[in-house]
Amino acid sequence: MKKLISLTLTVAVIATLAACANSSPDMIRRSDTQTLSQIQDAVVLSVRTVTVDGSQSGIGGAVGGVVGAIAGSAGSGVQREQNVLGVLGAVAGAAAGNAIERMSTKEEAVEIIVQLKSGDRRAVVQAKGTEVLAPGDAVILVTTGGKVRISKAPK
Repeated sequence: MKKLISLTLTVAVIATLAACANSSPDMIRRSDTQTLSQIQDAVVLSVRTVTVDGSQSGIGGAVGGVVGAIAGSAGSGVQREQNVLGVLGAVAGAAAGNAIERMSTKEEAVEIIVQLKSGDRRAVVQAKGTEVLAPGDAVILVTTGGKVRISKAPK
């Protein structure tokens, strides 16, 4: 029963962390709606694929540690062994939880280098969206609350 609870908790944490990993330029946060944004016209100079490293908020490690402690302490009927196995399980679970969180929040992105009409150049890293950008494309830089996203310019 304890192993089933541990497995259920682990799956729930992975699903929750994976859901938090979305930073697609096609998804707008609720707090960014009805907000005035600054628009700049530009032309794409280059686009390259990059990987955004996963985050480690500590939630994965904490949950992994709890699950590991429960699973480890269930491994023996002797109190002293339960304590030792619980501590070892907590350490192993925390390490595994940290790794799971980091891997589940890692995402593929693109680094887009653009040239503004003024001649200035800018580089923006954003998650891959549905639009495919290529050198020479006319684009707009949309700046909202300090965050910038790039999309194709309207015709």
